[in-house]
Amino acid sequence: MKIVSVLAFVLAAVIVLPGSVAAQEQKASTDGLGWMAGCWELNARGGAMVISEQWMKPAGGTLIGMSRTVSGGKTVAYEFIRIVTDAEGISYVAKPSSSREETVFKIAKSSPTELVFENLAHDFPQRIIYRNGGADLLNARIEGTKGGKLSGMDIPMKRVKCE
Repeated sequence: MKIVSVLAFVLAAVIVLPGSVAAQEQKASTDGLGWMAGCWELNARGGAMVISEQWMKPAGGTLIGMSRTVSGGKTVAYEFIRIVTDAEGISYVAKPSSSREETVFKIAKSSPTELVFENLAHDFPQRIIYRNGGADLLNARIEGTKGGKLSGMDIPMKRVKCE
């Protein structure tokens, strides 16, 4: 009888163990991206241009965001954004005002303070980078190749009250 109990225990351990190992090998997820949540703003050219981003807190494997660029008192660009957990990790999905199509950027690098998304087939940008600058700073960067040369733009944003 003891042998049957021991065999049943070993068999149960073998069946459960792969699930436990898989649980330990966690894929990247949006759960740790709470540092992006909130409202962010860059005032440039003495306030003549304002770039704003607003991100909802992570929930259900997704962060939902939007951005708007106002220049000379007029909206010149906007974008609807999602950062989603998918089968391959995390993706940044952008739908800018200048395009009817969504563009997907796959995670290339992830740490507790930095996210790098890439889509090398996209015209510009090919990379979108977010860095946690602390409680009140969010540093975004877009970069890629234009005319054979690396080009980029830094967007250092400060936390603002969501209105």
